[in-house]
Formats: sequence, structure tokens, C-alpha cells
Amino acid sequence: MVGITRRNMNVSMTSLPKALRNGWPFKRMMIQRPRGTRDFGPAEMAKRRRVEVAMRESCARFGFGEVLTPTFEHAELFTLRSGQGIIDEMYAFKDKGDREMALRPEITASVIRFYVNELSTLPKPLKLYYVGNCFRYENPQSGRFREFFQLGAELIGAKNPETDAEVIALAINCMRAAGLENFIVRIGHIGILKSLVNAEIKDAKAAAEILRMIDKEDFDAMGDMFDAKALPRKLFDKIAALAEIKGEVDLLNNLDPSEATEYLREIFSVLKLHGIEDCQLDIGIVRGLDYYTGMVFEIDAPRLGAEKQVLGGGSYTLSELFGGEPVFSTGFAIGIDRVLLALEKEKPAVEPPILDAYVIPAKEDMRKYAFGIAARLRSQGIRADVDLMRRTMSKNLKYASATGARYAVIVGEAEMAKRSVTLRDMKSGEQRLILADELGVAIKKAEASKLVGH
Repeated sequence: MVGITRRNMNVSMTSLPKALRNGWPFKRMMIQRPRGTRDFGPAEMAKRRRVEVAMRESCARFGFGEVLTPTFEHAELFTLRSGQGIIDEMYAFKDKGDREMALRPEITASVIRFYVNELSTLPKPLKLYYVGNCFRYENPQSGRFREFFQLGAELIGAKNPETDAEVIALAINCMRAAGLENFIVRIGHIGILKSLVNAEIKDAKAAAEILRMIDKEDFDAMGDMFDAKALPRKLFDKIAALAEIKGEVDLLNNLDPSEATEYLREIFSVLKLHGIEDCQLDIGIVRGLDYYTGMVFEIDAPRLGAEKQVLGGGSYTLSELFGGEPVFSTGFAIGIDRVLLALEKEKPAVEPPILDAYVIPAKEDMRKYAFGIAARLRSQGIRADVDLMRRTMSKNLKYASATGARYAVIVGEAEMAKRSVTLRDMKSGEQRLILADELGVAIKKAEASKLVGH
């Protein structure tokens, strides 16, 4: 808005918002953030970045390269993937060229669109990962926001137990790297229930709706649908019994042998080679979208209660929807927000100090020396700050303590005469004289010795 001054007070009062007219021209509106969004301060961002960096490093170790796609896309990209029903959940709008656009509700579709547009000639398998914010217009609640953050990975180019196991192993490594200890990995195969439903229910629309109900675990609604359409109750019981099979991989022995059951056995076998043996079989995972073709998996953090799922993934074919050649892919998306909530419930976060060193000039004529020392520490990779408020010594020490700085570096006239500074441990209160040229090394050594002591 144009600044309100005496020169432009001839603007029509009726054209202004009521809240502004009531206080004209002296009051200002306090603008709140949109519902379902959040502001993150430095401490929260430090936690989020630690988790993101740990997961990124896991992706890099598995040979995945990072990609970045637009925050908004043509709305058709997402309706082709998820159906017209997703329109009500999206932040959709028309741009100035009258084109239907949308803020991305997820990122997999964008990555596959990118693959079809520009990456399809690259050698296979293509391993890609991404980190970004997504937007869905839904009712905000614990673990659900209108703007949320994902880290995901897509392995494009092959469909076999080895590639599926590779993606599952990466997902588990991301959870471990983030520091999550209490989580459950459930693996299934969409073909087991999908083949039964499609074989017994000839109405394709009804069959698709039943699979969505299984995905939502809404068996009451499914029972009502069976009654309304006069479908056999015996079939309902069989579907429900299959969906309830959860536990050790040996439960596959209770199923009729099929391509899907043998495929799952191979996945569990390859996971053992990754050193992963604590995954569960879950036949009830369906993921109610048509493009999922085989293996599906989810990861839960039980301490989150009803909203316990922190990751979902599986194998799929999607490129042909966007004009590309058919190609098999396997991927997952991690809800970073939910992982952070789960970490908070597992153990209190230990806040790292924002600063390694806070440099304090003892007197006004020491200020230039203090700035030089802070600059030198920063050049050595040490997080350093310096008094910018011209406080007294006692107030500077209180400030250093309040910010959680590990050390205070006191620059005094007597010290500088010896080309030295006083290094004060803010936790123990111990002080010692250090040569200014050796300050950075001394701080790093002191921190290393504390780590060894732990």
C-alpha cells in the first residue's frame, strides 16, 4: 500500500478497508499469517535444517542427485495424476494469461514431468531426490498444515525387487539419519488386493472406489457399498481378511502363491542384504491411486497417534500420462513436519548454541580490535558475533549467556598489549589468556576435548 501522508489524504475514505478507516490515519493493521501456515524462528530452523541435511546426506550416499522443480505448475499436471477431486484440495488460480495454475500439492508429478520434458535420454536407472514446500487447502490440525514440507526420492527406469528394496532402504536410512528411533516400516503389494477386487467386481468405477476405501481403512463404508450394490458378503469378508494381514514376512505362506507374493519375498530378501530385517508385511496398504502398480510401503511413527504416518511410497507408472514413454518408477515422500513432531515426542531437542564465540570490547578504544578478531574467527569457520550495541561489560556478558554462546572473547587494553585476549567459558566461568593468533585453534581444541569427554 502507498504510504499515507498529508499529500495523499484526499484518497476516498470509502475505498479503504474498514479497519483502516476506523483508525485513519494513525492506526495500523496487524496482518496475521494465513491459516495453516507457520513462521519458523532461528531455533526452529536450526532443527529443521539438521534433519534436512541428514536426509540429504543419506540420499547422496545412495547415489541420488537433487532436483528442483517450480512451486506452481499447470493445474492439469495434478488432475491427470490424482483426478479432478484434488481440485478442491489445491490452491488453484488463473494467471494473467487465463491459464489454470496451481501451487503444487505434492512434488512427484513435477519430477516426472521434468523427466519427460528433459531427462528421459539420461542413462537408467535415474536416481533423483528433492526437498520443497507443498500446499493443500485442508483443515489444519496436528501434523497437517496448508503449507507443508517434503523430502522425496524417485528411482526411474526399472521394476524389480532390487530397485524397490533400494528405495525402501534409502527411506529407512533417512529416518535413522534424522534421529528417529521409534518407527515402523510396513510393506505390501497392491496387486494382491487389486487383482482380487478387479476380478470379482466388473464395475470398474465401483472397484476403484472399494480400493480407495481399503486405502482409508473405511470398512464400514465399504460394507454399506456392498449392501447397496448387492455384492457378495463372502467377497467382503475375504477382502477384509486379506487387508488385516500384518506382521512377519512368513505370513505370506498363508496366501495363495502368486507373482505378487513371490515378488514381496524377494524384496524382503534383498533388504536383509542391506542389513534391514525388522520390516513388517502389510497386505492392507493399497494407496488408492490408479498409477501404483506393485510394491507399496509406509512408515509410521507410533508416538504421533492417529496421524502417525510420516512416509508413503511405492512403485508406479506415471510418465505416459504426461506424454512420455512408459517407464517404471519407485519413490517415496517424507513429511518433514511430521518427522520433526515425532522427534520432539521421542526426546526433548537439545538446542545447540547459535554462537561459538561472542567478542566483547572491554573499552571503546578496543572496538576496532574486537571487529577484527570476530572477522578472523568467522574466516576460520567459527560462528562469531561482536558487540554492536555498545553495551557495558556486564551487560555484554549477560547477552552472551542469553544467546547461548559457548565462549566470550574479551578484548582489553592489557590483553592487546600482549597480543592476547581473554577466553571465557560461558558454562563453567573459567577464563584464560590466549594469543589472538591462536584463538580459533584454541576454541576448536576446547570443543573437541568436550566431545571426547562425553
